[in-house]
Amino acid sequence: MLSQAARPYIEASVPVLREHGVAITRVFYANMLGAHPELNNLFNLGNQASGVQQQSLAAAVFAYAANIDNPAAIAPVAGRIVHKHVSVGIKPGHYSIVGRYLLGAIKEVLGDAASPELMAAWDEAYWLLAGDLIAAEARMSQERGVAIGELRPLKVIDTRRECNGVISYYLQTPDGKSPGAFLPGQYATVAVDLPELGLRQLRQYSLSDTPERAWWRLSIKQEPGDVGTPAGAVSSWLHANLRTGDLLQVGHAFGDFAPALDGQRPIALLSAGVGITPMISTLNALAERGDSRPILFAHAARDAQHHALRDDLAAARTRLAQLKTALFYEELAAGQVNERVHAGRMTLDAMLDERFADADFYLCGPIGFMRAQWQALLARGVAPERIQREVFGPELLDHLL
Repeated sequence: MLSQAARPYIEASVPVLREHGVAITRVFYANMLGAHPELNNLFNLGNQASGVQQQSLAAAVFAYAANIDNPAAIAPVAGRIVHKHVSVGIKPGHYSIVGRYLLGAIKEVLGDAASPELMAAWDEAYWLLAGDLIAAEARMSQERGVAIGELRPLKVIDTRRECNGVISYYLQTPDGKSPGAFLPGQYATVAVDLPELGLRQLRQYSLSDTPERAWWRLSIKQEPGDVGTPAGAVSSWLHANLRTGDLLQVGHAFGDFAPALDGQRPIALLSAGVGITPMISTLNALAERGDSRPILFAHAARDAQHHALRDDLAAARTRLAQLKTALFYEELAAGQVNERVHAGRMTLDAMLDERFADADFYLCGPIGFMRAQWQALLARGVAPERIQREVFGPELLDHLL
């Protein structure tokens, strides 16, 4: 528990962090990675370049300060961080480095306003949070029987081009077995050496098939890049180089986004773009179980040529009589519209009926898509606890800011 002496300084930091949080985290990353270039192997360089990494950390620090007396509000966010840290390999020793450079960045940006009392309060608060995370990560590692950041070679037994820009890779252990159990919605970390950068980079990709298969499937979109956003280094390397028979360094399954397969309420799976991958994993698992609940599967894409895993969706229709599907294509000729295929962006009015009045909703896709659907569901009276999103970035903390 934070001491009474430190509490007023942390509480007073809230408006300061709102104003200067991104500046502090930019200085933090620049100073830390300049002094410890080996840590570039743990951070997504694309997110560094686009500013997402800095925004995420700034949002997390601000949310922590703003909810210092409300640990229950922080708990779901902390849980997701624990999964990510165990997956990528954040060790206890990393916390000392992060703490040193984070506190140094606060002092550097705030200057004389960073009094000794303020810095002492943040040192205390940081180590309280770090201690909780270190303990939770150790527990998860022990419970799972997996070392923090553990990778193993998996063999690519097949590949399939799903649509424009998306390739599925089917993975087994070198002796032909499943890589292990997982929950639909979880992800696996992939490690790739990039000689041109002199780095190893880690990325997380959702598992896109049911756990009952004798393989894991990762359906990976090649990120083309855009103004202010570099092309995806790892996804581009995988598309250009990974072939059947190759070995790929892959972690174990992690992630707390796991739709309730044993729930009683109807279930609605809403996705856009490559966000379809955890939803297809869930849908395939429901089909394997012969689930009888009303199921809504709604997906948005640029057009049919950018709609991945369509064969899985068609197969699920034959196995789940109660399944309702709705597809939304931004580019669609008028004659192609029917009861399942709609023109334009996803709208709830086009798909929700009385069967889904009390459904559990799961969202995955670009941030703008998830925010729009989240707000539309709230406007229809859906309780927030019945809406879950697969997101790891500043928007994860929307409800705390």
